[in-house]
Amino acid sequence: MAETEEEIKARKERERDELYALDISGVEWQGAPGTSPDEERVEIAYLPDGAVAMRSSLDHDTVLRYTEAEWRAFVLGARDGEFDLEPTERNGGLAAQ
Repeated sequence: MAETEEEIKARKERERDELYALDISGVEWQGAPGTSPDEERVEIAYLPDGAVAMRSSLDHDTVLRYTEAEWRAFVLGARDGEFDLEPTERNGGLAAQ
């Protein structure tokens, strides 16, 4: 039997609470290949059950956590161009020249 909208919401809230309750003090943070830990970059750490944590190398205290499904949706969306920015002066695009 399919979950109701209310059951889905409750399950997702429970998953999020469990994810943020995890002790991640010993995880291994990784940046993009070819980057250095002392430069500004996004870092990720793999968590149990396919979950992922993400932070900025400049702010180790602010950590976002994603379930496996959320991370997969994000990565697929990024590959598909969902987050591509139109070139502007703010993001170093052609309008800045």
